This record gives sequence, C-alpha cells and structure tokens, in this order.
Amino acid sequence: MAKLKRTKTGRLLFTREMKREYTILVPDMLPIHFEIMKHVFLNEGYRIELLQTARPDIKQLGLRYVHNDTCYPALLVIGQFLDALSSGDYDPDRTALMIMQTGGGCRASNYIHLLRKALEKAGYDQVPVISFNLSGVEFNSGFSLTIPVVRRCIAGVIYGDLLMLLSNQTRAYEVDRGTTDQLVRSWIARISSQFQRSAGFSLKHMTENFRRIIASFAQIALDRKPKVKVGVVGEIYVKYASFANNNLEQFLAEQDCEVMVPGLLGFLMFKVDARIQDINLYGGSRLKRWIARWILDYFKKVERAFMECVDQFPAFTQLSRYEDTKPLVEGLIGVGNRMGEGWFLPAEMIELVRHGYANIVCTQPFGCLPTHVCGKGMLHKIKEMYPKANIVPIDYDPGATRVNQENRIKLMLAVAREAMEAPVEG
Repeated sequence: MAKLKRTKTGRLLFTREMKREYTILVPDMLPIHFEIMKHVFLNEGYRIELLQTARPDIKQLGLRYVHNDTCYPALLVIGQFLDALSSGDYDPDRTALMIMQTGGGCRASNYIHLLRKALEKAGYDQVPVISFNLSGVEFNSGFSLTIPVVRRCIAGVIYGDLLMLLSNQTRAYEVDRGTTDQLVRSWIARISSQFQRSAGFSLKHMTENFRRIIASFAQIALDRKPKVKVGVVGEIYVKYASFANNNLEQFLAEQDCEVMVPGLLGFLMFKVDARIQDINLYGGSRLKRWIARWILDYFKKVERAFMECVDQFPAFTQLSRYEDTKPLVEGLIGVGNRMGEGWFLPAEMIELVRHGYANIVCTQPFGCLPTHVCGKGMLHKIKEMYPKANIVPIDYDPGATRVNQENRIKLMLAVAREAMEAPVEG
C-alpha cells in the first residue's frame, strides 16, 4: 500500500505509487465529453471513474459538511464525493478525488479547500484530492497533465461539442427511438480507440473525423414536425450537469422540445481570452501571455475547421464563432466583465435568439452572484433588443422544489407554443 506523504502545509499528495493502486473519482458534468476524456486517462494508466449518482439525499449530505452560504455546485459535488466514499463501493484507503481548480476569482477555486475540510470532518482525511488545473496551482507527483494528454483532452472537448450539437438536433426528431444515442456511443468508442493508437487528435485527423461524424448523423431518419426550440445557458456546472439542473434536458425532451446547449469550447476560449486581457491590463508574465495567445489561436483554428465542416450540412444549425459574440453585447455589458460566465453569458443568450432558439432557460445556482448579475440582470435589456426573446431564469438551490422549477418552465413553453402557432403577419 502506498505511503501517505504530505507537504509542509499539511496537504496530502497523490504520489506515483498511488497512481498504480488508487481509483480516482470524478464528478460527471458533461456525459459525452467526460466519457471521452475518461478514456484519455485510462490509456495513461490511471483508474478513473465518473460519479453519476444523483439521489436527493446527496444534497442533504453536502449540507452537513459545507456551509449553506456556499455555491450550490460545491455543495453538490462535495456531497457526491462523500456519498461515494461512504457507499461501500470504494475503499477510502485506495481512493482519490479529482476536482477542477480554475485559479481565478470565482469561488470555484476554493472548492478544493472546502472538499478537504469536509473530508477531514467526515473522517476521510486519508483521501488525497487532485487539482485538475493548467495554472500550476498545485502539483502531485502521481498526476501530470503532459502535452499529449492535454491535446487529447482538448480534442475530447471538441468532439464532445460536436456530438452534443448533432445529437440534440436529431434526437428530438428521430423516427427510430434510440438511434441517436446508439450513434453517440459508437463514436465515443471509435474516438477513444483512436486516442489509444495516438491518432484522432491532430487538426488534420479531427477535421476528417468531423466530416465522418456529421455525415453519419445526417443519415438518421427524421420526422421534422415543428417543435419548440429551447436554449439552455447559465453557470457552467448547473447548465451542463443533469444532477444540478434536475434533468433539465430530459424534462424539455418530455415536453416535446428541441434543445440547444452551447458547447464548452466557447467557454474555454472566453477564459483563455480573459487571462490575456488581464495580463494586458494589469501586467504579468509575458511567457504566460504568449502561451495563452498560442492556445487561443489553436482553439480558433479548431473552431474554424469544426464550423466549416458543419456548414457543409445545412440541415444542422450551429452558433457563431467566439470572436463574433463580442460585438453582440456592445451597449449591454462590457467585455471587461469576466467573472464567472461574465459577458459571455448574455452573449450566448443573444446568440441563441439570433439562431432561432428564442426560448431560453437561464440556469442560476445559489451563491453565484456573477451569474445572477450577468444572467437575470441582463434579461430586461435583452428583451428590449430582441422582442421575440422568451427567457426564464430558474434558481437552483437546496430549498428549491423541482415542481416549482418545472412549472415556471412550462409557463415559458406555453408562451413559446402560442407564438409558434400564431399566424404570420403580412
């Protein structure tokens, strides 16, 4: 058994010996994206498992060990970790936890410290916590993000975005139920297999795969009966994680809607761009600025290839380039507002309205002030600019009832159906 080692400050390290023996638990946020990235780490010799538990009592478990003034996503993730450790399915002496640490001003940067305090309080202080970050915030000898691993993870994000975009536009209309999900699983397996052979993540290989993936989804038999089109935006975890948003996408599907959820690449570009602007305004390492610019330029190349491939199939709708979203918020909010989702949140709402998804659910977790300011706070002005915008902000917190949330969404959908059925003037 691996010997426990700590830093001078008392932080428990994840060592090379632990890599061979320990199972690493990761909260699932984006099922397609994370499944692909899971295989990246499995191929590197890590034992990775995605946590998909979503019972209501997990929220109460989180409340026992996290202050109730803390962000709702932190409460959920920490509760999910503690539930897994106490379930009997994992040996706490051979289990590690992994959590994202951004290093920015968002309170998400403190989740890792809250988690460690909760583990100590719950009697699991022997469980190491790994920080997944690209900022050098923490170091563990048994876990490293090498350039090949990072490249594969980035490719996993892009493939995940494409599969999510296409599947949402076919699943709602497919003639043979389950065809879309079967195709998604097939492509996850094929992409993961390519990664294992050190293929599929260069720009050339990704472009080839983009074309094949889109062509395969274009072959799905569809019944294009008009449906209400709904976009989903908000704080990143609550927007994507079904555990956090009470299976929002499934609920919208049950209401006979087509769902559009903006991809993760745009958010990553927003964050990298923000780092560049911070260094330009306030100073900082020229090397870090150069690296950030290189990453942003690479993202733009992949984004261009992605969009050019989708454009070859007019049946599929996609949102605009990241650079084209900035002009959309002129006169609405400054692009210097970069905390949390910042200006990018109202930009996504405007993007959705302009691309035919005027009915929008804005997911807002308790404790995320930037989302409330940049989300709910922008709605009145957005509706002035775009009268067809039909946006409902939904608060997610331990005390909010699912029935109340879904009733508010149903009211939004009733307005949407009325507008869809109204006769066209002129």
